[in-house]
Amino acid sequence: MIKVLQPGLQTTVQDIGRIGHYEVGMPPSGAMDKYAFTTSNLLVGNDENSAVLEITYMGPKLQFEEDAVIAMTGGEIPPKINDEPVGMWETLEIKAGDVLSFDFVKGGARVYLAVRGGIDVPVIMESRSTYTLCGIGGLDGRPLQEGDVLAIGNEARVDVQIGQSIDASLIPTYGKSHEIRVIMGLCSYRLTEESKQKFFDLEWQVTPEANRVGYRFKGERLNFVEREQPFGAGSNPSNVVDLGYPIGSIQVPDGVEPIALLNDAVTGGGYVTIATIISTDLDKMAQIKSGEKVKFVSLTIEEALEARKEVKEKLDQIRKQLI
Repeated sequence: MIKVLQPGLQTTVQDIGRIGHYEVGMPPSGAMDKYAFTTSNLLVGNDENSAVLEITYMGPKLQFEEDAVIAMTGGEIPPKINDEPVGMWETLEIKAGDVLSFDFVKGGARVYLAVRGGIDVPVIMESRSTYTLCGIGGLDGRPLQEGDVLAIGNEARVDVQIGQSIDASLIPTYGKSHEIRVIMGLCSYRLTEESKQKFFDLEWQVTPEANRVGYRFKGERLNFVEREQPFGAGSNPSNVVDLGYPIGSIQVPDGVEPIALLNDAVTGGGYVTIATIISTDLDKMAQIKSGEKVKFVSLTIEEALEARKEVKEKLDQIRKQLI
């Protein structure tokens, strides 16, 4: 068991996500940074889809009631065991009675805490992930609270060596300015050519409205091609007939403050979606904080698939290192 002494800013139970229910309006939720999430489970020998704790900005304070093996990956929110600093991206041992806590965030935004055996919460729609907007999954469908108790599961698959870590070249670095790669569409045809170029030329600032639902960006107004709105679309030029929103799609309500829709976002609606963040860069989005700058870069489908292949190869290297 793990007792929550302090919950942190927002700490939730997440696994790979609630996949396969998009058509009924259920977003996947799940770990926002899939690379860090997967690596944390590999470091403790878990099934790669085992539930972990996703820690945002400010970490929790947790007391372990039994001996355990843990690993922390993702952004730099320095961990401590009994107030002594310990490493990230490595396999650690923690004893019954020990307290795990975290210093202030130094880089990135989210840390993934894997415990050997996984976090044991009920499976709902094939996932243990927390979706707070509907109050399902995780621990009672909400972030952790003081006094909560988490059970440790039995999903460990392979033996691990305490102190093992991954090669430094496979650990991401997190700055304050970011390049996020996108594929143009679904409705980029609604923008004027000048505004399409402006979207890529500007450096957009992340507003305080940045969470698991989506990130809002501040910059300049984008303008739409004039037309008579079709039946079923709203009166605003940023409205279209309702369509599905891919995870990572970028909508521009009224042409101001684009919003990147993320893991807990609605699955469809009637706003223009001008671009979609490639899957590998959704990991980067998870590690961006409010106030930081983002520049969008246009990719082809072929380039996006190559980027995905590169990340898969990195995870394969990690798997080989830890066997």
